[in-house]
Amino acid sequence: MNPVLDRLAAVLPNRQTLATMGRSPRKDLIAGLTVAIVALPLALGFGISSGAGAEAGLATAVVAGALAAVFGGSNLQVSGPTGAMTVVLVPIVDQYGTGGVLTVGLLAGVVLVGLALARAGRFMAYVPVPVVEGFTVGIAAVIGLQQVPGALGVAKPEGDNPAVVAVKALGEFASEPHWAAVGVALGVAAVMLIGVRLRPAVPFSLIAVAAVTLLAKAVDLPVATIGHLPSGLPAPSLGFLDASAVPHLLPSALAVAALAALESLMSATAADAMSVSERHDSDRELFGQGLANLAAPLFGGVAATGAIARTAVNVRSGAASRLAALIHAGILAVIVFAAAPLVAGIPLAALAGVLIATAVRMVEVGSLRALARTGRGEAAVLLLTAGATLAFDLVTAVVVGLLVSGVLALATVARAARVEQVPLHDELPPADHHTEEQALLAEHIVAYRIDGPLLFAAAHRFLLELTESAQVKVAILRMSRVSAIDASGAVVLGDAIDRLERRGTLVLVSGLRSEHHRPLDALGILDRLRQEGRVFATTPAAIDYARHHLDRPATMTPAAVQT
Repeated sequence: MNPVLDRLAAVLPNRQTLATMGRSPRKDLIAGLTVAIVALPLALGFGISSGAGAEAGLATAVVAGALAAVFGGSNLQVSGPTGAMTVVLVPIVDQYGTGGVLTVGLLAGVVLVGLALARAGRFMAYVPVPVVEGFTVGIAAVIGLQQVPGALGVAKPEGDNPAVVAVKALGEFASEPHWAAVGVALGVAAVMLIGVRLRPAVPFSLIAVAAVTLLAKAVDLPVATIGHLPSGLPAPSLGFLDASAVPHLLPSALAVAALAALESLMSATAADAMSVSERHDSDRELFGQGLANLAAPLFGGVAATGAIARTAVNVRSGAASRLAALIHAGILAVIVFAAAPLVAGIPLAALAGVLIATAVRMVEVGSLRALARTGRGEAAVLLLTAGATLAFDLVTAVVVGLLVSGVLALATVARAARVEQVPLHDELPPADHHTEEQALLAEHIVAYRIDGPLLFAAAHRFLLELTESAQVKVAILRMSRVSAIDASGAVVLGDAIDRLERRGTLVLVSGLRSEHHRPLDALGILDRLRQEGRVFATTPAAIDYARHHLDRPATMTPAAVQT
């Protein structure tokens, strides 16, 4: 049990981490208040958008926000319900109800804790940037489409695909228009998008929602509101858990855990980039998110992740420690207990406007243009990932993006490996190189330098290039610039040697690096050449051997052989 306890101790917050919470409480108080103001309409909106209700969004922001702040791996991260997670949760709510989505959150928490103990945090850094940007664009599109019914003031039509649901909502709106809802949604979105350009530090989302709420009450606008909210969090309970449904919900839980891990670590990385000296601990962050997702469903909350937008507000507001995120959760808790009647009067169309503006702001046009300029491959990955997010789901989108990125990476590797006939004099002592080379060519000695990785992606092309060379008596394969060899590359190297020798060419190998012996030795590729003394440490030694072979092939004695 000692290794398990050691890993647990490594991901728990230590005394030094907790001590940072008291270094600048005034700054943290201001930042926490600012983030809470920004987070309130988002928590309500994402809760409603997920299908679990506004109270679920608030419970998630309070419970998950507090636990992730204390146990997470970033001092500046703010956690809660997010748009990306909402996209995954909607079909779960539709199929299994609120109990199903709470069960998924609980299971995802277990998975995240397991990932943290298994030190899986470091692997999240290997997701390619075009995949991340692609599913961010896809998520933004899905969030925007999900708000169409609310913005039009119609009930959400049946259907899983957000684009199909949006089209159905437009049809219902055309038959019975609700212009007040449209005006509220567009007004809130416009205030947010224009305001953030003029005064980025001002919480225009809350200002717009408050103004619209007061206006709706003053003139009795015909728009639907959030409705009744409980005054406080429910008592913790596992009553939602249906053990018989767990096997069916496990794939969804794995998808939620993967998304929570990816989005949280992306957000923590963004927080590091915006700060001067902060660096997050990936495994601790996964552990904190795991605990947050274990606890939130007990209080009726949905799955949570680190929230990039709220984290950015936290950093820019001057947060100095994780106390700011903890204060943000505390302020939201006060709102839940003391201001539920006021929150209940917020028009649903206003929250739809908030989320539409949020979706628009998620798309970084500059980043997309920069990626498009890097090459058609990256642009294709981005578009495919975004398209798969709209057509299927986030997990499928990420898998598609990773597969396409992998294929493109392999193609790049294949192009990087090459076989080139090179001058023989570059490793010889200073002399008349032109005369020296002409003499060597007259003796039919040719050197081929193999550059780059000799992997399965490049192996076939390597074989063709090497064996289609001109007829020579001796071919020296210079291996010092080979960066990597796998089993496929080793087999192809052996086939190339065999083909050359069947054409009457003597093959010598020089400059083989020590780290490449394993695959070659395991398959016995150079065993015969070693026995015959045809593997050399340097190219000059191989050239000397070749000259002696051409002069006295029957009495050749190995020289400078690499053992």
